[in-house]
Amino acid sequence: MALEKKNQKWIYALALTLVLVGAGFLFYSGLSQNSLYFLNVSEALAMPPSELGQARVFGKVSAEKLKRQEDSLGVSFNLMDKKKSSRSIRVHYTGAVPDTFDPGVEVIVEGSFKPGSHSFRASKLMTKCPSKYESES
Repeated sequence: MALEKKNQKWIYALALTLVLVGAGFLFYSGLSQNSLYFLNVSEALAMPPSELGQARVFGKVSAEKLKRQEDSLGVSFNLMDKKKSSRSIRVHYTGAVPDTFDPGVEVIVEGSFKPGSHSFRASKLMTKCPSKYESES
């Protein structure tokens, strides 16, 4: 009887160790692989591009130098800071452009900076829903 209790303690200790090791691995891999900076334009411009890697940047679409590709599967535009419109990043996006994408619309782009420049290569482009779609209170 005493031998069985001793074996049960060993099994519980082993199970607890495996759970803790698994949780630690999931936590570590989640932080290292999927971590992205979420920045506004001014914050992104203040950081060296070599330190940014993957990032999400948000701001407003500038009407200046807005260029849609003819097949509507891409766009190049200047992304302005919401508070300091004089600060902007050139964004190049290839993919389906949302219908709500227009100058002055707030967007979030996900991707990376080209090495040695403040040009951003976006792999995702999301528009913020305009207030006209919000319910009236």
